[in-house]
Amino acid sequence: MKVEAKPEMVSVTEKMTGADVLMNALVEAGADTIFGYPGGAVLPIYDALYRSQASFQHVLSRHEQGSVHAAEGYARVTGKPGVVMATSGPGATNLITGITDAMMDSLPLVVFTGQVASGVIGTDAFQESDVLGITTPITKYNYQVKRVSEIPRIVKEAFYIAASGRPGPVVIDIPKDVSAAVTTETFSSDFHLPGYQPTKKPNPLQIVKLADALSRAEKPVILAGAGVQFANASENLKQFAEKHQLPVVTTLLGLGTYPGSEKLSLGMGGMHGTYAANMAIYESDLLINIGARFDDRLTGNLKHFAPNAKVAHIDIDPAEIGKNIKTEIPVVADADEALKMLLEKAVPAMHHEPWLKKLQVNKTDYPLWYEQSDKEISPQWLIEQVYKQSSGKAIVTTDVGQHQMWAAQFYKMEKPNRWVTSGGLGTMGFGFPAAIGAQLGAPKDLVVALVGDGGFQMTFQELSVVKERNLPVKVIIVNNEALGMVRQWQESFYEERYSESVFSSNPDFVKLAESYGIRGMKIDKEADVTERLQEVFAYDGPVVVDCRVVQLSNVYPMIAPGKGIHEMVGVTK
Repeated sequence: MKVEAKPEMVSVTEKMTGADVLMNALVEAGADTIFGYPGGAVLPIYDALYRSQASFQHVLSRHEQGSVHAAEGYARVTGKPGVVMATSGPGATNLITGITDAMMDSLPLVVFTGQVASGVIGTDAFQESDVLGITTPITKYNYQVKRVSEIPRIVKEAFYIAASGRPGPVVIDIPKDVSAAVTTETFSSDFHLPGYQPTKKPNPLQIVKLADALSRAEKPVILAGAGVQFANASENLKQFAEKHQLPVVTTLLGLGTYPGSEKLSLGMGGMHGTYAANMAIYESDLLINIGARFDDRLTGNLKHFAPNAKVAHIDIDPAEIGKNIKTEIPVVADADEALKMLLEKAVPAMHHEPWLKKLQVNKTDYPLWYEQSDKEISPQWLIEQVYKQSSGKAIVTTDVGQHQMWAAQFYKMEKPNRWVTSGGLGTMGFGFPAAIGAQLGAPKDLVVALVGDGGFQMTFQELSVVKERNLPVKVIIVNNEALGMVRQWQESFYEERYSESVFSSNPDFVKLAESYGIRGMKIDKEADVTERLQEVFAYDGPVVVDCRVVQLSNVYPMIAPGKGIHEMVGVTK
């Protein structure tokens, strides 16, 4: 199949600059929001942005990392590429963490970096960095623009690459002389990528094999990952699971692809997954992976992962199939296309009622648990209250650590595109700026940023953006005055030697919020939580809530390093 854009021309008028051509190309690509931070090498671009009559908005972050994480949040919620702009040198290198995060979690970004003038590239010029060299391992593709004439094609091509197949970040490096160059020509945005042909439709023979395996299975399980969300396949996943009464385990990034409150849902699998989910994988005889990549936090010790199961793996990225787990039925395809074909297949009546009953017993007998405190707030209980008081309808963003796992466990996701977290890279500082992007992408929705006191301090300067735009983001700080997950590991595996994981001094987060002109609130008693949360969610504007939780509370269940998925600790009190 030939992948080719429709022949379109980006029109220019006399004495347009390369930056003007870029503005037109962004309009043609459908960009409506740019997250950025100006600097010397992108001054021609920002001048064109100032003069432009384009309808898209520019969001000025207070640090480039804030820009890229906000773009990730926007991309996760909308499904459209997040657009980022930064200058050369430190501007570009400050984006590296976010670009890597997007690559690991398959988020579509188009990132524009300024570059020094073409004539001095390679001379260690002021604020020069080798953007192509740095970003080659962490992008789906990258470009350095050589001529103004290339801009329309490269931009349109980049948006297509970022959002098609397995989504990911694309970087476009633009030397200052190219963006400043004047032209009177008209350039085509037509492109042709004969070497890039993502396979969307599955091989029918593989679907037949999967259907046959399903008809024979006595202990089948579906593992649903983020690929279900990217393919907009949640509805067909639900139909498929219900048609054949198949239990569903989700990955961390797959939360919401199948409703968490449904009877067939077993919850999240992996290191901090539920007992029911992990034991279902361990004891299964057919594991149907749809859009998950079998990462180590899910599998634990590979020797013990689904040891008796025939594995079917549906994934649009053929490189993921068989990479970590031996796969008997590989299906290279878009998840929705594969599910549509599976739904059309007639599968003989299945006989796995005893299996379903056993899994329900596991859900009942081994639920998630925690101990409530009579002094400080129990963090798990806090998350449950956030869930209840938001009616389970919020878009939830998180940082990384204990609060992230508690949110994954106790905030049940019913729909896709509502859960925004850093999975593969585990990036602290992600949650708050991601909430900004999510709110801009879904302006009418309630957005809750569940963050730790450690991660929040990495990117809280983006409170300026929240105030500037009066974004009604609700920031809930799960404040244990520690790097909670680091502290938990030191307790479990390093004989309680809490080396540099407990904070001796934190800022007054209420005063911090107020210094930005944002409402701040402190809650340190469980008796006050419900009423104060009701107040927070009723407030029409941003709020930062400092919730003082039990410092030594741990995330359970847990699979220790080197252990199998069935060797959980902390399953019961």
